[in-house]
Amino acid sequence: MPRVDRRITKSQEAIKKAFIELMSEKNFDQITVQDISDKENVGRRTIYHHYQDKFDLLSKLIEEHISELRKLCESAAINTNVKEANLVWFKYFESNYLFFSTMLTGQGTFAFRNQFLQFVIEELKERVDISRGKNKGLNEDVILRFLGSAIVGIVESYFTEDIPKSTEMIAEQAWILLDRNL
Repeated sequence: MPRVDRRITKSQEAIKKAFIELMSEKNFDQITVQDISDKENVGRRTIYHHYQDKFDLLSKLIEEHISELRKLCESAAINTNVKEANLVWFKYFESNYLFFSTMLTGQGTFAFRNQFLQFVIEELKERVDISRGKNKGLNEDVILRFLGSAIVGIVESYFTEDIPKSTEMIAEQAWILLDRNL
């Protein structure tokens, strides 16, 4: 396995942190590479060494978090029940609060919301059974879109503080509602 240069990792983390902070302060369209450079005191060349532009940086940040959520789902499927997996998700949201709150409540974040919704739908797909039970005869795409939109809506509400902030309570109640509909 190739050895990771800590300086590169440190530079990339600093760039991502500055970018997320800037996105929490102003619209994505208003952010420039120079803004990122100034915020984190790194050269523009350093940023361009790691990312093509701010769109590439945003895309890589989104991919990174969706990938991490996918790993958490895979691990939870092996090691825990679905109810506990929900809590793992919300703990991850909590520990990456600035990123998720910025992506789900800020302007110019449609790309993230759409990718997040697609990810949630993929995760739900194996649990939806339209051949029997309460969902027999229903359209799978409608069920998946309904449940996926509900989950994304709950997560958005968590970050906009439209619902109480107890991570455990939200995770538990989201699981109960999901379980009723699967």
